[in-house]
Amino acid sequence: MLTRFMKFGQHRQVLERWEEMQKEDIYPDSFTYVQVLKACTGLLELEIGRRIHRDVMESGSKSDIFVCNSLIDMYSKCGSLEDACKVFKNMPIPDVVCWSTMIMGYVKCGQGSKALQLFFQMQREDVQPDIITFVNVLSACTSSAALEEGRHIHAHVIRYGFEYDIFVGSCLVDMYNKCGSIEDAIEVFQTMSTRNVVSWSSMIVGYTDCNQGEKAVSLFSQMQLERVNPDRVTFMAVLNACASTEALEEGRCVHAQVIEKRYVSDVFVGSSLIDMYSKCGSLEDATQVFHSMPDCNTVSWNAMIGACVKNSQEEKALVLFQQMQREKVESDNTTYVYVLNACARLLELDFGTYTHMLISRSKYKSDFFVGSCLCEMYAHCGSIVDACRVFNNMPTQDLVSWSAILLGHSKLGEEKSALKLFKLMQQAGVAGDAVTFVSVLHVCASLAAIKEGRYVHLKVIQYGCESDVLVASSLIEMYSKCGRIDEAERVFNSMPILTLTAWNAMLDGYGIHGLGKQALRLCDEMGKQVQMDSATFVTLLSACSHTGFVDEGHCYFELMSPVFDVATTVGHYSCMVDLLGRGGYLDEAEDMINRMAHQPEIPIWMALLGACRVHGNVEMGERIALQVLELDPHNASCYVLLSNVYAAAGNWESRIKVQKLRKERHLHKEAGCTWIEVNGEVHRFFVADTEHPRIIEIQEELRKLSLQMKKAGYVPDKRFEIRDREEGGHSSCQHSERLAIAFGLISTPSGSQLHIFKNLRVCEDCHTASKYISRIAGRSLVVRDANRFHHFVDGICSCGDYW
Repeated sequence: MLTRFMKFGQHRQVLERWEEMQKEDIYPDSFTYVQVLKACTGLLELEIGRRIHRDVMESGSKSDIFVCNSLIDMYSKCGSLEDACKVFKNMPIPDVVCWSTMIMGYVKCGQGSKALQLFFQMQREDVQPDIITFVNVLSACTSSAALEEGRHIHAHVIRYGFEYDIFVGSCLVDMYNKCGSIEDAIEVFQTMSTRNVVSWSSMIVGYTDCNQGEKAVSLFSQMQLERVNPDRVTFMAVLNACASTEALEEGRCVHAQVIEKRYVSDVFVGSSLIDMYSKCGSLEDATQVFHSMPDCNTVSWNAMIGACVKNSQEEKALVLFQQMQREKVESDNTTYVYVLNACARLLELDFGTYTHMLISRSKYKSDFFVGSCLCEMYAHCGSIVDACRVFNNMPTQDLVSWSAILLGHSKLGEEKSALKLFKLMQQAGVAGDAVTFVSVLHVCASLAAIKEGRYVHLKVIQYGCESDVLVASSLIEMYSKCGRIDEAERVFNSMPILTLTAWNAMLDGYGIHGLGKQALRLCDEMGKQVQMDSATFVTLLSACSHTGFVDEGHCYFELMSPVFDVATTVGHYSCMVDLLGRGGYLDEAEDMINRMAHQPEIPIWMALLGACRVHGNVEMGERIALQVLELDPHNASCYVLLSNVYAAAGNWESRIKVQKLRKERHLHKEAGCTWIEVNGEVHRFFVADTEHPRIIEIQEELRKLSLQMKKAGYVPDKRFEIRDREEGGHSSCQHSERLAIAFGLISTPSGSQLHIFKNLRVCEDCHTASKYISRIAGRSLVVRDANRFHHFVDGICSCGDYW
């Protein structure tokens, strides 16, 4: 009776009959214990299994090899490896079956290294392994770290004459694939005299896992020619290969065979079909497969929701999730990860918060990956307080959660907090990856924080990320924006492979430093190696604008579409207007705006308005200002620029009216701020600053400089003296950049280079003064303002007074 129940998988009935036997005082024999223990294993009934074990110990079956083997199998499969080991160690002479079962117990419990140790101990005790032993121990070799052990086991396979066994051969193929040695797997596969569906499927999986999807698909075709019928695993493997290579037509052929072989109702094969179609960009086919599935479980719902997210259909993903809830299909951690990613992309804070509520009521509230995605979702949606709350409540923070919270602070303009978090992340022993380094290097570039940037560079090298093209490009950007163009060049020249991103970063570096000739030479070399894109031309035109290369910039603009096949965008037009405006071609610039196929945006008009200030064109400036204020009546920068147009032309009455109007409308311009780093500490200055602890020394240095500058021929620009007195009673010698330069001169060794950073454009008078100071003090001054870098050396600026 017990045998019949076990044959049909009726484990519960076996245990019920066992209870009846106990009540009727029928003494079980070894065969009875074996059957009952197998039933416990099938039901994972550990406590009942322990009770039966106590009965075994009281009976005469405690030394029976079959009973002991069943006990080991029951304990290991029920997760009590410690009990399994006790049974094994108490056996007087375990046979090969017990050794094999114990090895598999270790494998099932994720202790592959102990399984390997036990196999080699088995060899030392001269126990001859059988086919099952090899099948079990080969499954313990699952990573590249176990490759050598796998090869030793292969040698034992040959020694005992099992190399031609179809099951052992299939396991060898699978082992070599999992250990990352596709060449060994191919060799074993090709020497197999007979191959079954397992060996074919293992080889297809191996090709797919090592990014050789085309070979996997080709092998599947060869399998068909040899009339080997694919099973569920085969279909899942080849569909994954089609997905990895985006082989849509081949995927459709496999789909036809899935239907022919009647696997279309298999939920795992169906989910693989959905995944394949989604990765091949055919969401419509994926949807049809999903709706045709007779039974959809969590796996298939996840596949469909994931397909929508992967194809940028996040709204559909959230609709599907709501439908999944209505149909009472249980969500798992994969479901929540996909939904939270969709919320992050859509900036759907409310839906994300609702999902968080569902997670908090589920068994996944402490899940590592779900917690990281929650943190990322809140950070992306701008709710940094909630992101921090989730982050702080996580039992352990991984790289994803650290990166999310760091990026969240960065996006909200809290760059200093982002840098502090990065240092805390390092102290916590969490190694950064490319995504983390790109984010934090961007922060360093924004703050011009060279000390922190160099620290991050050291970490990049420490964690082996210096060869990553995005990280290297971010290093180029960081060094360029921190005024160290030579170090940016060093990173660029050390890159083994120069991608478009790296070329663009270096080109932008030359542009903001006013190195137009170097930018043009780099562009010529770049055109020979990579296909330039839209961003390249924005950077190139901007470089031409900063250096006054009007003809060269105009030439590249005209060649963009016909020669380089790059469509003109608003960004390109904005650069061209800036280029023409700075060059004094105001009418041509305005004409270009009027002829644009795109609707002109505020930055384009503002670029031309700035040019009107430089060239004193009041009439056009008034006309452009009206255009801007029609688009944005609250644009404070427009009022400031228009007032500067009037100031440059000496029209003080109109300037006062514009300033009064701006103040009446409560529109405030950004306060000027300049900072300098000395001995690792950042010192910030504002106009007429009196808060710095060394302000008396700074003012004394400015007084000395003023006298020396006058002797050298410096004459303050009266236009700015008048303007400054109107706006607060402070002359231009009290501007923040002058205070920062004076502080740098008294705080650093004589002859050393100063690096100054300002959030606004340097005014003309301070620009002139900086040239004089560089000559008088014998210092090189590198000044970054809102537009570009200025290198002042011996009374000359790299911009050629063109900025």
